[in-house]
Amino acid sequence: MISNYLADQVKINSFANKLKMRSLKVSIEACLECLLACERCITDCVKDANHDCVALCRDCADICTLCAKFEARGSVFSKKLHALCAEICNACAIECAKHADHHASCKECAEACRKCAEICAQMTSVTA
Repeated sequence: MISNYLADQVKINSFANKLKMRSLKVSIEACLECLLACERCITDCVKDANHDCVALCRDCADICTLCAKFEARGSVFSKKLHALCAEICNACAIECAKHADHHASCKECAEACRKCAEICAQMTSVTA
C-alpha cells in the first residue's frame, strides 16, 4: 500500500517536472524569438530615426535575453524578472504596433512581444 502510494507520488512528481520543463522551454523560446524580432525592428527603425521604437526594442531585447538566461540556469529571481519582461514586452508591442503598416518587422515585433508578454505573465505563476 505504501509502495503504491510512493510509486504514484514519483509518477506525479515526474509528470509535474515534465510540465515545468516544457513551460521553461516555451518561455525561453518566446524570449529568444522576441529578442530576434526586436533586433530586426531596431534595424529598420534606426533608418527612420524612430527613437521611441528603437529605445523600447533595445530594452525589450535586453530583458528577453536576461530572462532566457535566468530561466536556463534556474535563477530564484526568474519570476520577478518574468513580471518585468512581460511589462516591457507589452510596452514594446504597443509602440511597434504603431508602425506595423510601415515596416513588416514592426508588425512581427509587436506580435512576438505580445506572445512573449503573455508567456512571461504565465510564468510568474509557475511553481518551483
